[in-house]
Amino acid sequence: MSNIVAIVGRPNVGKSTFFNRMIGVRKAIVDEQSGVTRDRHYGKTEWIGKEFTVIDTGGYVKGSNDVFEEEIRKQVKLAIEEANAIIFMVDVVSGITDLDESVADLLRRTNKPVFLAVNKVDNNKRQHDSHEFHACGLGELYCISSINGSGTGELLDAVVAELKDTEEEELDLPRFAVVGRPNVGKSSLINVLIGEERNIVTPIAGTTRDSTNTRYNSYGFDFILVDTAGLRKKGKVYEDLEFYSVMRTIRAIENSDVCLLLLDATEGIGAQDINIFHLAEKNHKGIVILVNKWDLAKKETNTTKVFEKRIKEKIAPFNDVSIIFTSVIEKQRIHKALETAVKVYQNRTQKIKTSKLNDVMLPIIEHTPPPSVKGKYIKIKYITQLPTHAPSFAFFCNHPQYVKEAYRRFLENKMREKFDFEGVPVRMFFRKK
Repeated sequence: MSNIVAIVGRPNVGKSTFFNRMIGVRKAIVDEQSGVTRDRHYGKTEWIGKEFTVIDTGGYVKGSNDVFEEEIRKQVKLAIEEANAIIFMVDVVSGITDLDESVADLLRRTNKPVFLAVNKVDNNKRQHDSHEFHACGLGELYCISSINGSGTGELLDAVVAELKDTEEEELDLPRFAVVGRPNVGKSSLINVLIGEERNIVTPIAGTTRDSTNTRYNSYGFDFILVDTAGLRKKGKVYEDLEFYSVMRTIRAIENSDVCLLLLDATEGIGAQDINIFHLAEKNHKGIVILVNKWDLAKKETNTTKVFEKRIKEKIAPFNDVSIIFTSVIEKQRIHKALETAVKVYQNRTQKIKTSKLNDVMLPIIEHTPPPSVKGKYIKIKYITQLPTHAPSFAFFCNHPQYVKEAYRRFLENKMREKFDFEGVPVRMFFRKK
């Protein structure tokens, strides 16, 4: 399971600066595919070898000042519910405000680890002023400066020490997550899968409360369903919060092997759908797209073709993905969706022998070698699959730095032609031989 650290606090205390500092180095790497939408409110980072997801809740507060306070309280309650650890940020320059006090009041009641970060402490006077925050009753103060980074190391050391190791002994079964915007039919799909067949559904002992994992074993399928629809009653109040669905979605994607991304046929594919798609892609998960409510869409001849073409244009360049037109309510093509998810799982976990890779790919490379750069000829000598969770390949050559994006794409397309990687992001590394 992935660990989530949420940064909470009122506006303008420096949450985003701190967040950017934490994921800054990583951001450039995470978005190595061109055209990946950058979401500025969450990202992955690691500290002393522990990887975790950071969420800057500030990005999700909407509304004018009068609703503001209520929104922030909601955010904090959500963070308490969903995150593994919470960084509560305050501003030494403005001192304790009423809003800080009401946030501290909520945080004192949780048993999740809370770290009080006093920001903008960059001289001795401010160091002295920081002591008033002891009044929050949240234990140790971490004096930091988001802008120049001082004190952030000690804070992160403390945070990471509280994070659980995420490797749990789990059943070796494919893990499928149902993801998508609110109201596209995620709950209905999960209910169709497990609702009536309650007898074939076994809740797994020791499943963490924050994502409902259910084993589905029927009709020849056996997998774990990672549910994001939120089976938690008290969450209903915040159902409309973008932050809530984002947090759930991140967690589900990170804990799955294959994502079933639901779209609404009556609305087409929107920016938020594409965001979720890229999030799954960046995490190297298998993807199957389900266009739900197809029974309600106005159809002319060839509509599926038109719709499919539109989706593939939007998600390019990675568009080797199955698109299935379903109606959850009518139970149309649900079986097909599961079969496809299983196939994508197999594609994602396949291991290709080095000898076979070289037998297939080297003649193609010889026939269409990489274009020379600055008079240098690139010779790719040998290819091997790396021992990672998702398919990644190393191409050993004399001038790896000169292999251009277009050639990379050409190789990836050839690999997809020769080996089945439908629904699976493939990574390629060029290394010096």
